Amino acid sequence: MAIQGKISKISGPVVQAEGVAGLEMHELTMVGEAELIGEVVRVEGETATIQVYEDTVGLKPGERVTGSGLPLAVELGPGLLMGIYDGIQRPLEVIQKMTGDFIKRGVKSPALSRGTKWHFVPVAKKGSKVQGGAVLGTVQETPLFLHKIMVPPRLSGTVKSIAKEGDYLIEDTVAEIETSSGIEELKLYQRWPVREPRPYQERLEPSDPLITGQRIIDTFFPVAKGGAVAIPGGFGTGKTITSHQLAAWSDAEIIVYIGCGERGNEMTEVLLTFPEWKDPKSGRPLMERTVLIANTSNMPVSAREASIYTGVTIAEYFRDMGYNVAIMADSTSRWAEALREISGRLEEMPAEEGFPSYLSSRLGEFYERAGRVRTLNGEYGSVTLIGAVSPPGGDFSEPVTVHTKRFVRAFWALDSSLASQRHYPAINWLTSYSEYVDYVEHWWTPLTGGQWRQKTLRAMEILKREDELKEVIRLVGSEALPEPEKLVMETARLLREGFLQQNAYDPIDTYSSPEKQYKLLTSILAFHESANRAIAAGVPASKISSLPALAELAKLRMSVPSEKISIIDDFMSKLLKEIDALTEEKS
Repeated sequence: MAIQGKISKISGPVVQAEGVAGLEMHELTMVGEAELIGEVVRVEGETATIQVYEDTVGLKPGERVTGSGLPLAVELGPGLLMGIYDGIQRPLEVIQKMTGDFIKRGVKSPALSRGTKWHFVPVAKKGSKVQGGAVLGTVQETPLFLHKIMVPPRLSGTVKSIAKEGDYLIEDTVAEIETSSGIEELKLYQRWPVREPRPYQERLEPSDPLITGQRIIDTFFPVAKGGAVAIPGGFGTGKTITSHQLAAWSDAEIIVYIGCGERGNEMTEVLLTFPEWKDPKSGRPLMERTVLIANTSNMPVSAREASIYTGVTIAEYFRDMGYNVAIMADSTSRWAEALREISGRLEEMPAEEGFPSYLSSRLGEFYERAGRVRTLNGEYGSVTLIGAVSPPGGDFSEPVTVHTKRFVRAFWALDSSLASQRHYPAINWLTSYSEYVDYVEHWWTPLTGGQWRQKTLRAMEILKREDELKEVIRLVGSEALPEPEKLVMETARLLREGFLQQNAYDPIDTYSSPEKQYKLLTSILAFHESANRAIAAGVPASKISSLPALAELAKLRMSVPSEKISIIDDFMSKLLKEIDALTEEKS
């Protein structure tokens, strides 16, 4: 029998209920006459504190609170892809048809459509032994994605019956498993608590890079599949556009995009552009491999706190099928602000800048769910977490950024000064870092003849030297520099304008294949080495810098498609001959 009590106190999204002995932590509850969705966050004797995921305006002391006996969980099955959900997995498109453009209190709808039929193809055989994660059958959910219907993680036994190939509703039984405790009927979907990581056999070291098509990321600050990344940056530095680019072009098989506390217009842009964008591999709409969690800043703050867990649980489900999944969480700062507000309502002792003392552990729990694993069914899958951070005023010393750095291994620091110069992506190459370079170097070796690490280090030396020389130039002017140092400034300019910059709205430049990235980088470095020899022979740096071909070198990123990179070789052959001619003239 469901546990029932009464509301004794209301403080914003936090409600206190009395007479509810037996309620458990994280149990799903129905609050008030409207049966608002809530979750137990504190239990003290017969009193429970509940955070409500809907607007509590109009709620009164004395109204009933009913426990469900179940934790806050998500539905996992066919129909997730192309879905748009709020922070607690309510389908927004369905609710819009029910209530209009604004979500009314107490509105409920199952996350997965109960009226859609899916074509089920059985894989498991009657009489076979199965354990958690075993594949019972498949459903072609979209043209891009084969959905594997799996045994829930904690279940094992013998297949007593399996459905024939055909069309089934999501509530239809497709298999019966005989377990030690009886017969379990399995449907096309399963449920899983959002705050509990899904189990796996073994956690593995990162191996292959997540190719994003963004040159500064793939070449200088790569992330491995199963890695964790932070993208901190102040207002206007391009966090959202960077997240969009990663979602559109990364080679992950599934994208989960979480708009956590972002402005409505930013989520509107996602909803309008994602259906139009094409998957780079197949040419199909990107939405066919995407799940959107939209929890905008005008939605209840407690649902914002849950949205992160909803998204990562969905990602782990796809990982368990053996897929590589990428999560874009924009932004974790808004999630941390939700934690701060709820903590204040709970009257907890605040820590630095008002955030709760457990902020660090909560961030750790979230980023810990990234990883490359061997799944329960022996396949290999990964979840890559990419979290945008919005430090007030671009101050990277604030708590969310500082604690996030402890749990991520790649840090793409967005720079306001670069953004003001219209240099995008505004990732500062001097303050960013990646600890995945050693893991992914083997992947680049056959592509670059083992030269990738050497070339990137050489380019970074030039960029660091440019930063040092800027201080000298401010004091004595550029004309006082020695000729080799003038060349360093010119090569650094080419690296910035011809390699690090990338135009998300240019049809050619928006994506660079790894082959094109390496070709552009080696071309600029080849120019530098050739020009160095010319300067050693007495050719002035100004004469080399005035070559018309240099302007074209900086524009190759936008003029040469990834499938026609041989054009770069032809161009460089001509440029190097021009530099050699200058050397011969001098000698």
